[in-house]
Amino acid sequence: MGKKKAQSAYQKTQSANAQDKREDQLVEYLPLVKYIAGRIAIGLPKSVELDDLINAGVVGLIEAYNNFDTSKGVKFESFASLRIRGSILDELRAVDWAPRSTRAKSREMERSISALENTLGRSPSEEEIAEDLDVSMGDLYKLLDDLSSTTLLSLDELSYGSDEDKPVPLLDTLKSKESSDALDQLERDEMRDLLVDSIEYLTEQERLVIALYYYEELTLKEIGQVMELSESRVSQIHTKSVLSLRAKLRMRLLQ
Repeated sequence: MGKKKAQSAYQKTQSANAQDKREDQLVEYLPLVKYIAGRIAIGLPKSVELDDLINAGVVGLIEAYNNFDTSKGVKFESFASLRIRGSILDELRAVDWAPRSTRAKSREMERSISALENTLGRSPSEEEIAEDLDVSMGDLYKLLDDLSSTTLLSLDELSYGSDEDKPVPLLDTLKSKESSDALDQLERDEMRDLLVDSIEYLTEQERLVIALYYYEELTLKEIGQVMELSESRVSQIHTKSVLSLRAKLRMRLLQ
C-alpha cells in the first residue's frame, strides 16, 4: 500500500508540475494576445470591447498550445499568432458588429471600384470613384472614414481551404510556411500569387500602406509618421486599397 501511495503522490506531483508549466507558458504569451487584439481593435466601433477581443484571443492561444506540433518546424509564436488572430476574427463575425447600412455602402463602393478597374485596367483614383458614385470628394472621404472599420477584416473574409470550420484567411498565406501536404502548399502558392498580382494594380502609395500595415505590422498612426500623413488620411488610403484588393480578389476567385 505504501508503494502505491507513493506512486500516486508522485503522479499527482508530476501532473501539478505539468499544469504549472503550462500556465507559465501561456502567461508568457499573453502580451502577444494583447498586441494582436489591440491591432485589430484599431478603427473598430467603441461598442466593441478590447477585453472581449483579448478573451477571444486567449481561447486561440490555448487552442494553439494544445495543437502545436514541434515536428512541423514552425515557431510557436508564428503558429499561435495565426490561431489568436483567427479566434478574435471569429468572435467579431459572431457578434456581427458592423451595421447593415455600412456593409451595404462597402459593397457599393467595391462594385464601383471593380467596374472602374475593368474599364481602366488599373486601380481607379479617388477622383474617379467619386465621379462614378456621383459624390463630392468631401463626401467620398467621409464615406471612406465610415467604411474604415469594415475593411480591417475584409481580406480575412476571403478564405480558402476544404475545411469549412477552419478556413485559412487569404492574408495568412503570405505569413505562414506551415503546410500539411504538397496540395495544401500548392493552394497557398496559388493564393499568394493571386494576392501579389492584385497588389500590383494598386498605386505606389497604396502598396506602401499595405506593406507597412500587413507586413511590417505598423499601426496606422506609425504609418502616418513614416509617410508624413495624418492617421486619418492613412486610414482612408488603407480603406480604399483594401476595397480595391477585395473587389479584384473576389472577382478572380469566382472565375
